[in-house]
Amino acid sequence: MQIDIIKNIKDLAEPLAEEKGLFVVDVELKTGSGLAELWVLLDNEEGGVNIDTCTDISKELGFLIEAHDLFDKGYRLNVSSPGLSRPLSDKRQYRKNEGRVATIKFKNKEGEYTKIEGVITGITDEAVAITDEDETEKKIPFDAIVETKIIPVI
Repeated sequence: MQIDIIKNIKDLAEPLAEEKGLFVVDVELKTGSGLAELWVLLDNEEGGVNIDTCTDISKELGFLIEAHDLFDKGYRLNVSSPGLSRPLSDKRQYRKNEGRVATIKFKNKEGEYTKIEGVITGITDEAVAITDEDETEKKIPFDAIVETKIIPVI
């Protein structure tokens, strides 16, 4: 049931995001005591996501959720960018982070988990290239990646 709601919300949110030049990174539904909390996370391939755009999409999406009668009870809708602390989860997020320092956890050919830290130096449809501090570039297939986190440099 929860998976169906998430899929329905993502299907409703994607065209709204695309109209604004954005894409849906993730949809999360947190339930428990009280109101259900719905998070729709948006990103942009080139820049950031501004609050006015999130507000516009939130209003339109809220109207669509009500029109499709997706919730029996009340809910809280949050539309936001994923934020810097959240791992990358969509290939489109890698392009805008090219040149930034990241940690990538992946499964190597032997099936072992490995971690590498370095600068994202290239992206193709199949893989991301990361260059470590020794200037060694490694190409990691997207299907081997477990988690990628951007490391803020101050």
